[in-house]
Amino acid sequence: MRSVLVKSCLAGAIAFGIGGSVPAFADDVIVGLITKTEGNPFFVKMREGAQEKAGELGLELRTFAGDFDGDNESQIAAIESLIAAGAKGFAIVPSDSSAIVPTIQQARDSGLLVIVLDTPLDPIDAADYTFATDNREAGRLIGAWALGTMGDDAANAKIAMLDLAVNQPTVDFLRDQGFMQGFGIDVKDPNVYGDEDDPRICGHEMTGGAEEGGRTAMETLLQRCPDINVVYTINEPAAAGAWEALKSVGKDDGSVLVVSIDGGCPGVTNVREGIIGATSQQYPHRMASMALETIAKFAETGDKPPMVTQGLDFFDTGATLITDRPVDGVPSIDTEEGLALCWG
Repeated sequence: MRSVLVKSCLAGAIAFGIGGSVPAFADDVIVGLITKTEGNPFFVKMREGAQEKAGELGLELRTFAGDFDGDNESQIAAIESLIAAGAKGFAIVPSDSSAIVPTIQQARDSGLLVIVLDTPLDPIDAADYTFATDNREAGRLIGAWALGTMGDDAANAKIAMLDLAVNQPTVDFLRDQGFMQGFGIDVKDPNVYGDEDDPRICGHEMTGGAEEGGRTAMETLLQRCPDINVVYTINEPAAAGAWEALKSVGKDDGSVLVVSIDGGCPGVTNVREGIIGATSQQYPHRMASMALETIAKFAETGDKPPMVTQGLDFFDTGATLITDRPVDGVPSIDTEEGLALCWG
């Protein structure tokens, strides 16, 4: 676990519809950012956004990360450290959407404002706020794109599902089930995967959101279904690993559609190069900046105004489909635009 302190005396203006102004603080106001891991480009960009905003607002930022995706114990220790330090609040990307809830409640009972980023808690209202991509919609976009790209051949698809973790954190099942819905698959329970009975699904394998995990998961599913022609991946590192496995058996010839979610620069580059057919881009810098602005406003006023997107129970920070092979009826931008917006 790692801690970074950032201080400045610059003031910033609240953006993204939060409203009002936020002062630079004369006294130390401690805030936290807790991510799943240290090196994932998504979390690196999130940390950059938090550091920049902390500098603008004169906040003392302490950042923490687990040793691996799913490291709930490190996140518990980070929260306990922030409570002991007298922090005003923190933003967290939970590794385990359910197991972290009692510690989140402990922090809220201690007077800290808790903002969840990217991966909603289960239940979602266990935090004060959630700022996240609409992950179900991000999945639906790549599913609809794959369906439209295959056309009539979609009826005979052989689909590999490269998921995140066996405990199915919210981001995991939301993306998976969103993809299936976009592709026209009966998902049964929309909040869990693995219960569907569509014969087109070859199976689910876990990747840990990492390239090596994606490669191993793809190798496993290819043994089960050598004729796979659609690959859903939880994120772009997993997609890169899956591609290496496909390439090793000669299936890098355009016969397999690979789709993903993230929108990092390496992933968008892989879309441009034809490795990934389409990806849904999300915006981690925006999430973290909004979170620190909100905590700063809370530290000043103690207010917790409602902040949700209409029709949702969280604030949607946006998702955009990126592909160079657009499909009618599925809004998208091309890789040139995507590279101008990417991170990592």
